[in-house]
Amino acid sequence: MTSPDPAPALPVHLPAHAERTTWWGRTRDRLLLDPEWNSILNWLAPFAVTLLAAFLRLVNVGHPHELAFDETYYVKDAWSLWTLGYEGTWGDGANEAFVANQDLPLSEKGSFIVHPPLGKWLIALGMAAGGPADSLGWRLATGILGTASVLLVYLIARVLTGSTVVATVAGFLLAIDGLSIVLSRIALLDGPLTFFVLLGVLFVLLDRRRTIPLLERGDPDRPEPLWGPILWRRPWLIAAGVALGAASAVKWSGLYALAGFGLYVVVTDALARRRAGVVVWPSDAVFRQGPVSFVLLVFPALATYLVSWTGWLVTAGGYDRQSDPNPLIALWNYHQSMLGFHVGLTRGHPYASPAWEWPFLLRPTAVWVDSDPGPCGTDHCIAVISSIPNPLIWYAGVAASVYLLYRLVRGWVLRQSVGAEIGIPLVGLAVTYVPWLMFPERTIFQFYTVVMMPFLVIALALTLRTIAGRRDDPLYRRQSGERTVIVFLVVAVLVSIFFLPSWVGMSVPYPFWLVHNWLPGWV
Repeated sequence: MTSPDPAPALPVHLPAHAERTTWWGRTRDRLLLDPEWNSILNWLAPFAVTLLAAFLRLVNVGHPHELAFDETYYVKDAWSLWTLGYEGTWGDGANEAFVANQDLPLSEKGSFIVHPPLGKWLIALGMAAGGPADSLGWRLATGILGTASVLLVYLIARVLTGSTVVATVAGFLLAIDGLSIVLSRIALLDGPLTFFVLLGVLFVLLDRRRTIPLLERGDPDRPEPLWGPILWRRPWLIAAGVALGAASAVKWSGLYALAGFGLYVVVTDALARRRAGVVVWPSDAVFRQGPVSFVLLVFPALATYLVSWTGWLVTAGGYDRQSDPNPLIALWNYHQSMLGFHVGLTRGHPYASPAWEWPFLLRPTAVWVDSDPGPCGTDHCIAVISSIPNPLIWYAGVAASVYLLYRLVRGWVLRQSVGAEIGIPLVGLAVTYVPWLMFPERTIFQFYTVVMMPFLVIALALTLRTIAGRRDDPLYRRQSGERTVIVFLVVAVLVSIFFLPSWVGMSVPYPFWLVHNWLPGWV
């Protein structure tokens, strides 16, 4: 008696989601959906990108041991603030005295300085430990703040998207970008400016996350209210005012960020009230909540700005300090002189670059050049520190920003909802770029775009997420998208490795340096 034939095997059908999931998607879900791994990654990802940023910004940051570019102003002013409380006047040979650790030719006569003091006070804190001749001390504060800026970009992207992956990509791109590396390794004011702007943006986002739910309707069945609530208890908005006030106390361009993100707060308040069913939501946001938000944001900013001038206010030797018995009126007189300087600054400079050139990256700044830097394996060596960003990240970030702007405009025209997260990078770029277009004759430089760079990489990370595809896209779409993103990131790393010698002042053969000059204006 023979045994019956075995029953034919039934086909196994995977869940629809599994059939559409790529290897990367399965790996990501396995990690992020597991509570233990998710908790580890939430700490490991920001730690890793911050550690990478610290390595690229702080290792050998004391090189070169000489004042590079505008360090000749800010390092000397920082030491003057530390010793006098205000910026004094320097005699001849000051730069050489700093390098050689000789007696510094600093007089107590007040010097006309055109930038607020906070950034220089921060530089002074690093100098206080090692003394005026320690080039590591000159750049310690900018290196630390530049590293912290990478962490802030991660946190901003994390709050915006709720995605650890998007936040990690944004932080990683800023960590390996040359413009951000260079401005963290040189004692200029633009690195601290970037840090405080980003800190203010993070606080604005935390205010949004806390405030928006308070404006939503609790009972959809009740009649639509005529007015919404007036919110005074907004600690994160006060913190944003302090941070953006600190940005303005580093450079006046921080005022654009204060104004732009203040307007962003009012607009998002209005949209939240509209969603809550408030009948007169525009007037409610502008005329009732608007003045309250102004007080909570601008008054702390003004107080922070004034506190940064404490050294000048409590001493007698600062420039224009004796122009009026009332120190605040004297400070106002000084600010009128500063404004006149900035408005009239039109003298030429070999590295000047008007703002319209910035997206095309036509004229980066050579911060430091040494034509006889020491051995490099050939007879003709050169060492350069140039503020060239990673070209791939820069141009891709500009393209991504244009794409996000297109999405925003298209959503308005077609009355379609767009991701709320695209507003922050676009507002950030507007306040850090558009104002410079209004001064076409003013002497400005490409490295000012270091404040734009964080918003470019956030825009790029959001666009890369779109390229990677959605969970419900076909499998082939997800696979091709994810491969494109991985290839982009790998090539971005290779480009950064290629340009790294020109960002840290490494001695290289002259022909090797020449192949880095992709455009005529890069020389």
